[in-house]
Amino acid sequence: MKQGIDQAYVTAFLEQLLQIPSPSGYCHEIMQVIEREAKKLGLGMSYMNKGGGLITVPGANPNRVTGLSAHVDTLGAMVRSIKQSGMLRLTAVGGYMMNSIENEYCKVHTRDGHVYEGTILTTKPSVHVYPEARELKRDELAMEVRLDEVVRSADDVAKLGIGVGDFISFDPRVQVMGNGFIKSRHLDDKAGVAAIFGLLELLARTATQPANTLMVLISTYEEVGHGAAYLPPQIDELLAVDMGAMGDDLTCTEHDVSICAKDSSGPYDFHMTSKLIELAKREGLKYAVDIYPQYGSDASAALRGGSDIRAALIGPGVHASHGMERTHIEAIVGTAALLAAYVQEPAQTINPSL
Repeated sequence: MKQGIDQAYVTAFLEQLLQIPSPSGYCHEIMQVIEREAKKLGLGMSYMNKGGGLITVPGANPNRVTGLSAHVDTLGAMVRSIKQSGMLRLTAVGGYMMNSIENEYCKVHTRDGHVYEGTILTTKPSVHVYPEARELKRDELAMEVRLDEVVRSADDVAKLGIGVGDFISFDPRVQVMGNGFIKSRHLDDKAGVAAIFGLLELLARTATQPANTLMVLISTYEEVGHGAAYLPPQIDELLAVDMGAMGDDLTCTEHDVSICAKDSSGPYDFHMTSKLIELAKREGLKYAVDIYPQYGSDASAALRGGSDIRAALIGPGVHASHGMERTHIEAIVGTAALLAAYVQEPAQTINPSL
């Protein structure tokens, strides 16, 4: 099935998604793009109250529903306060190191629809002026946004319509390279969304019906921990698609499909995970099985939210997660291919006594 995934389609759609600002809680624009893309594939999308989307693909067995999830929300920030100097103090949206956004270009999105450019700096941004600039601890208190507007006071900022609680998005700095590497902020988890749409495009193009009905959840609050905390009750199992981490004693690379056996929410379903490993071998995919103790997913949120489901987690390997990330198109296409193999498998009969 790997050969059936349209790599050019996946790459182009991923690049489009990466360019759209979508920090957690500010995903209305990108969800409209998701909805339009689903319609191009002949699929409708309904909205959940939190702003996430549900796309349903009828299966040969309508009595069994397999959920797939990925999230379009990303790391970002909000305006915490406006300083008398005209600088903006920020508060983080999602978990990242403050030094990872130092000197990054950003955008401030106001409640009335205006967008202003700026740069994230420390409060002591010049070694020519501040002898402690190098040793300054990078935390929220030490970071601020310099607006690319003539502002010399808090009143000047207020006149622009910028206020406390406005969203701040980071310049993704997208680069799609000729050798297959893709480097950008927010591959977590827009690469996973692109992989799911690679599957949906394949099903539409080949008029293939999945074995079970598919319900695809595109969530908008994963980075703050509750993306899929609620699942439609008809979902029997959830396969979350999110980035695979790299480093330390992990074996995943940027070319691999990550199969996560356990994360901060505990072990994933034995039978689902075993089937995914079996299918990755059968399809000849590059894959790695790893443990992510500092990691949570939409599946984690669903389980903690009380959903009576089986759950598993896969995704493309991503280097430097929550920083300047990089992956390879091979890992994204491989993830889509593993999804294609999985959704064509009939429902497993599980013996709870095993």
